[in-house]
Amino acid sequence: MSQVMNWKEILLSEDMTHFLYKGENPFGKNFLNAMKFHEPGLAPVQDETGWYHIGTEGKPYYPQRYVNAFGYYFMRAAVKDHSGAFHIDENANAIYLDRYQWCGNYQEEICVVRKKSSTYVHIDMQGKVITKTEYLYAGDYKDGLSCVQSDLGWTHIRKNQELLHGRYFHGLGVYHKGAAIARDEIGWFHFLLNKCLRF
Repeated sequence: MSQVMNWKEILLSEDMTHFLYKGENPFGKNFLNAMKFHEPGLAPVQDETGWYHIGTEGKPYYPQRYVNAFGYYFMRAAVKDHSGAFHIDENANAIYLDRYQWCGNYQEEICVVRKKSSTYVHIDMQGKVITKTEYLYAGDYKDGLSCVQSDLGWTHIRKNQELLHGRYFHGLGVYHKGAAIARDEIGWFHFLLNKCLRF
């Protein structure tokens, strides 16, 4: 298939081994694993040589191979090699020097990473740790807020790392339409900032 393809129209097959464009496999090959195309028009794939990203011509976008690779978000992709997990730009250049046990995807220009000590922190677009403390768990940012877990329990923090409400729970979800689910010693309920709604 020699026509120029819009990456937004290239679909991932149900078995996640190849791509489809207008019902056909545009690259004429299957991969061991594949994931969706994301801006800037690159998709992570795995073959016998390892994980890497391909462009809309179906060819490797760079020569490097990784133990794992994920899609691009905010022009950064999480990858893992034998030194650890980190983020690369669209040319496979590492964004920063640190290596982690695990990296998430950038959301709202902030990303969660798990340090080799198994604690979680948030990093900015340049890879600088912005978290004031290390957490037992930290989630993605959604609408400027993240759920984090410390020894005190679960709470919400803002992008500036300040506490949103200062309350701690046994379990907690992200805010959606102004409410988050939370769990205390009685059970689960909806939490509107400082107002608890039990049903």
